[in-house]
Amino acid sequence: MKITFLGTGTSQGIPIIGSDHPVCLSTNPKDKRLRVSLLLEWENFVYVIDCGPDFRQQMIANNVKKIDGILFTHEHNDHVVGLDDVRPFYFRQGDISVFAHKRVLKELKKRFEYIFEIENKYPGAPTLDENILTDEVFKLGNKKVVPVNVYHPKLQVYGFRFGDFAYVTDAKIIPEAEIAKLKGVKILVLNALRKEEHRSHLNLNQAIEVSQKIGAKQTYFTHISHHMGFHDEVQKELPENFFLAYDNLSLEV
Repeated sequence: MKITFLGTGTSQGIPIIGSDHPVCLSTNPKDKRLRVSLLLEWENFVYVIDCGPDFRQQMIANNVKKIDGILFTHEHNDHVVGLDDVRPFYFRQGDISVFAHKRVLKELKKRFEYIFEIENKYPGAPTLDENILTDEVFKLGNKKVVPVNVYHPKLQVYGFRFGDFAYVTDAKIIPEAEIAKLKGVKILVLNALRKEEHRSHLNLNQAIEVSQKIGAKQTYFTHISHHMGFHDEVQKELPENFFLAYDNLSLEV
């Protein structure tokens, strides 16, 4: 499986509009972060986890020609508001599959009512194949996917495990039963917002501790804010086999 980080930034991205923070002014491409999203490719299958406001730009930058579906972690804007930009895929492929908790689908229907309209639907709107996620293992193509419940800090968010790979974002609390689902992964992607404490996200030290508890062989941090610091400087401070992810980084699992 090939994994590409489409975006590794927090809700405002980096640089933040109008900011004079040194990280926002950095010329290092690794310090420029679009909103968080992930591309998964294996055999002839292509899936995306979350489609935020930078979705169109991310698809163009990575020359994505088709997608088999989108998995949603939760309903916050930086994870869902690019949904309208599935239209080019829909025009070429037909209905686009989406996978989400029933609560998230309900929110999507509020924000994108015209997409889910049945009668008198606008002819340019895409049609989505809705799939409600529960805690049950499900299949994407020929792979089993294990949903993992994390909390942000009270909002339920889905992480996903694909065999030796797992992706968890926007977590503050991960219950022990969910930690158990992640044991033994070779590559873990986990949110780490900044070094300082935060009410709704893991900070860097907390994310390191969670990864060590899981026993991941390699961990890549995502959903990073400018307060984390410069990519290259922070990377030098990390323990062995821990990495700051960056936009357009690709891994093989």
